[in-house]
Amino acid sequence: MSTLDLRRVPTQLFIGGEWVDATGGARFEVTNPATEEVITTIADASPADGRRATDAANAAQAGFAALAPQQRSKILLNAHALLLSRRDELAAIMTAEMGKPLAEARGEIDYSAGYLQWYAQEGLRVQGSHSQSPSGRGQILLTREPVGVSLLVTPWNFPLAMGARKIAPAIATGCAVVVKPAEKTPLTMLFLGQLLHEAGVPAGALNVVTTTNSADLVGPILADGLVRHVSFTGSTQVGSILHGQCSAHMIRTSLELGGNAPFLVFEDADLDRAVTEATAAKMRNMGEACTAANRILVHESVAEEFAQRLAARFAQFTVGNGAEDGVDVGPMIDRRSCERLQGFVDDAVARGARILVGGELPGGAGSFYPPTVLTDVPRDAALTSEELFGPVAAILTFTDEADAVAAANDTEYGLAGYLMTNEISRALRVARKLEIGMVGINSGIISDVAAPLGGVKASGIGREGGILGIDEFLEYKYIFIPHD
Repeated sequence: MSTLDLRRVPTQLFIGGEWVDATGGARFEVTNPATEEVITTIADASPADGRRATDAANAAQAGFAALAPQQRSKILLNAHALLLSRRDELAAIMTAEMGKPLAEARGEIDYSAGYLQWYAQEGLRVQGSHSQSPSGRGQILLTREPVGVSLLVTPWNFPLAMGARKIAPAIATGCAVVVKPAEKTPLTMLFLGQLLHEAGVPAGALNVVTTTNSADLVGPILADGLVRHVSFTGSTQVGSILHGQCSAHMIRTSLELGGNAPFLVFEDADLDRAVTEATAAKMRNMGEACTAANRILVHESVAEEFAQRLAARFAQFTVGNGAEDGVDVGPMIDRRSCERLQGFVDDAVARGARILVGGELPGGAGSFYPPTVLTDVPRDAALTSEELFGPVAAILTFTDEADAVAAANDTEYGLAGYLMTNEISRALRVARKLEIGMVGINSGIISDVAAPLGGVKASGIGREGGILGIDEFLEYKYIFIPHD
């Protein structure tokens, strides 16, 4: 078991380069979902604190944008080195507040460090263009400029990675930011804020505000128009509200929202590999991921065999406190999430589904739910249209390729999807037909710092990561130079 050390975790707001108390000294508790014990208390920002943070970012914007790209790159490389040097310390903090096993927390830290390194390099390669006007009247110069102050709203499930994926390109391009982490997992972001401060981020270029009332804090920030970009990862419902609020001042939005990922297993697939990849796609982060396999669609000729093998694999998982050795699956983020999962399982069973393993909400302390495999799930079960966000694998069947594609696309969401087949022509054909932003072929893990992540339909707007991620923080400016 790793030892939790909170001595280097700030518990105040980070505004204008200083750690400060919230207005009136308000604070809130952060709890451990495995034990339901209070870890610590931190500052609870008010709308006035949010405005202070936005004002600080605006005051810093011009100077930060004028900083040489090499200097901003150096800040990110410094942060990369600091983050890796404190890997075990931060992993224990992340596991304590979010629940994921230490091995997954360490993996998230490595993944996050990759974003700091990637955008340290990408920030040096921001390019415009220069061309002759077709009319011969002059020269067309196209430049790139930072979009301006950005509000970054991060989720609780990947409290470091989602923050790093937003903050790194903002720093690389010279955009001052206000970061609002999730209420349930704020300590990881406060730790990162301190680390970036040590890495050399100028005062005001990075501000971190923690709060229990996101709507009251964010609304006024967007209403005054000082923010020019909002990057949000979270539910489609909240993302839609933010998108509407941004419209009044034409604020740019980057939204990574909900998912309902299909995982297709065709009759020619290697079933052992399909089970391995489905397990990865379903159980990463205990299933609490927007890219997690939500509906496992298997050809009817191999469905029973696949289901039995998957259930055997799930039965091998050890559930417990993520800080303890040998634990594969940690707790859900809270007890309400467990009860929600049980409701989906009960509904599916009532409609004819069979439980092969798990499926029963345990008693006792902690927000635990067992890895569960359901088979014979009907297409009208509630879980087919909702994001599960937990360790429940729902197996449905299809008859042929056309049926598989139709079932996969029968959702308002379009974030990620997966397919298992040994036919390359089928793989590419089906990938093109899927109405989603990301496709994994014979792979249950698709996240990569060099890949642009994002969805279509109700799953969002824009892309994060890769060479496209930096575009979210840049504007184009066209300059005409006449031939005199």
